[in-house]
Amino acid sequence: MQFPGHARTHEPSSDLAVERLRLFGPTAYWLNLSDNRSMQHGTPSITAMRVAMRRAAHQIYDRPLVLDDPIALAIMGQERCDKLRSDPETQAAPIAVAMRAYMAVRARFAEDRLAEAVRLGATQFCILGAGLDTFAHRNPYAGLRVFEVDFPATQAWKHGMLADAGLGHPAGLTYAPVDFEHEGETLRDGLVRVGFRMEEKTFFSWLGVVPYLTLEAFRATLAFTAAMPEGSGVAFDYGLPREALSERGKAGFDYLASRVRRAGEPFQLFFTPEEIATEMTTAGFGRLEDLTPAALTARYFANRGDALALRGEMGHVICGWI
Repeated sequence: MQFPGHARTHEPSSDLAVERLRLFGPTAYWLNLSDNRSMQHGTPSITAMRVAMRRAAHQIYDRPLVLDDPIALAIMGQERCDKLRSDPETQAAPIAVAMRAYMAVRARFAEDRLAEAVRLGATQFCILGAGLDTFAHRNPYAGLRVFEVDFPATQAWKHGMLADAGLGHPAGLTYAPVDFEHEGETLRDGLVRVGFRMEEKTFFSWLGVVPYLTLEAFRATLAFTAAMPEGSGVAFDYGLPREALSERGKAGFDYLASRVRRAGEPFQLFFTPEEIATEMTTAGFGRLEDLTPAALTARYFANRGDALALRGEMGHVICGWI
């Protein structure tokens, strides 16, 4: 999702055209493939589709599952899933394995923390930058209302994917289309307009967004989540700055930065653990849980018999509670 300050580039790119065609198939032909436009102008997000495809691949290739999400396959459709199954060599590449491990584990972490929030009395779950997230179709909590926030065009694209897959509208799900390009539109406005209640305990999932934001946009969104009642919380992922990484880590950073830049969605915001802790405590969060790749490995990947594993040191997940 693009919050205010979410950078998008607009330079034509033949690489981008090829990537869109690979990910979206024949659908890509009706897109202006040389125009790297943002989601609010109707172009599906390459990064959102990549995340969804990696979560689907996790369901096919990895056992035991870190994230049990059969809807990840359904929303991709039979043709895309068949393509994933037909190319095990590509899916066995170390970078492919590591990326789907990270996509699966950050969602699992957020959903585990949601379970804690529900035990603490949360009645709302808000997914910021939902993309093709499937939780609302797997929601096990009676009475938990789910809000998906994204740009209107992103949600229209998702509705089409769901319709093609024959997936209906689950009970308890509300879409909150928020167009930050519209003068005066805020996250709070968009949520309250569709029935979000500021007085209720809420848990927020904010995955795959922070590295693309400006510091101003990050702080504004964090302040909104921190304005909720005691017992509310937020989980998100963030990346370490390049200078904080080892030489091997810097090589991985450069690879990922190059890929997202070519997709028109460049990285621009990073934190050290000390910096992110300061940001969160300043915003009003108390108890924090910040997991490094090593900590995530110990919690979610121990004693596996397959190759699924995180690589590198860049990606952290963090949860904060009011």
